Amino acid sequence: MSGFLAKLEIDVRLLGMIVALAVIWLGFDYFSGGLFLTPRNLWNLSVQTASIATMSCGMVLVIVTRHIDLSVGSILGFAGMIIGVVQARILPEQLGLGFDHPLIWQIAVLTGLIVGALIGTLHGFIIAYLGVSSFIVTLGGLLIWRGAAWWVTAGQTVAPIDARFRMIGGGIEGSIGASASWILGVTASLLAIAMMQFSRRRRISYGFAVRPVWAEALISAIIAAMILGATWVVNSYNLPTAVARRITEARGDIWPEGGLSIAHGFAIPVLIALGAGIIVTFLALRTRFGRYVFAIGGNPEAAELSGVNTRRTQVLVFTLMGLLCGVAACISTARLQSATNAAGTFDELYVIAATVIGGTSLAGGAGTIYGAMLGAIVMGSLQSGMLLLDMPTPLQNIVVGCVLIIAVWVDSMFRRRVK
Repeated sequence: MSGFLAKLEIDVRLLGMIVALAVIWLGFDYFSGGLFLTPRNLWNLSVQTASIATMSCGMVLVIVTRHIDLSVGSILGFAGMIIGVVQARILPEQLGLGFDHPLIWQIAVLTGLIVGALIGTLHGFIIAYLGVSSFIVTLGGLLIWRGAAWWVTAGQTVAPIDARFRMIGGGIEGSIGASASWILGVTASLLAIAMMQFSRRRRISYGFAVRPVWAEALISAIIAAMILGATWVVNSYNLPTAVARRITEARGDIWPEGGLSIAHGFAIPVLIALGAGIIVTFLALRTRFGRYVFAIGGNPEAAELSGVNTRRTQVLVFTLMGLLCGVAACISTARLQSATNAAGTFDELYVIAATVIGGTSLAGGAGTIYGAMLGAIVMGSLQSGMLLLDMPTPLQNIVVGCVLIIAVWVDSMFRRRVK
């Protein structure tokens, strides 16, 4: 019975988030005169949310283990600055690689991932083995890495960025097109339905509680509809005519008299964020590491007494968080087409807010990756909608703060009812 109630709570949370997101979208679309729910704005919203969604995946595991990471925005900024310096100065000037060399973007991405992972490992070591509070360690990291980002170039913006690397940030060349998007959308829909059926049969075989058949079918239909709907939206946003003509002529094709529409399709940073979500979900639900993470969050003392290496697990959690910050740094730097000191500013607030809104309990022990990613979409939607309405920045901060407080209050209400 308790398993059924826990599953029901997750379903209610998911449904509530979808309803809240729909209300936010419809409200902003109404007050903006129909500008919000356009393919162009929704496509841009998905690209702008990608880095926050990526880091939110790692923040779920951090908060589940009863910790917090206030330094994710600064790590993004520092890693992004290192990425920019490597590909714009070190590789061309010191190693003689031209700006169009195919190795530049690969080395830059690898550098960002290594920098992020090393910083996360350092934080995790101090927290787990030296016993310093994660709040203090990451608060210090927020200041240290933001200052280090400025120190790397004395506050100068680093440009230009390699053309291949820019594809990671989306834009005109950073998308996969209509055909590939439809193939991906249909495949993802079928896989999602198949995985839900597999999970249902597995739970039945172990005697666990399952949803009614009608509820399972309804949820499967909603998920498939959301995936195919997203595919339709991104394929409805076409490239500018001049760009479409240039691409057509570069392929050796003749530009028709009536013109030609070429869709963007899914943006590469969105696919990277989704890939990160799938991988972290697998780690959390299908590996020993994931079971250890939730065991530590539920009861650290019991987990340690049962033989779990809690210190090593906590270090790995922060290493994963730093690695995802490196991924987000690649996305952000490529999207801005430069490395700036302002990159990642206040991102830690949006990441934490997205994670909490997505249902991760600040008390630890409970949280979902897909919930955090939905929370990231909610935060991105609020930010995008308020910009469309030309709301002043102080008022935007007030709204975000109120949303965060309400989310924590709703979480506490759910916890009390389950108990």
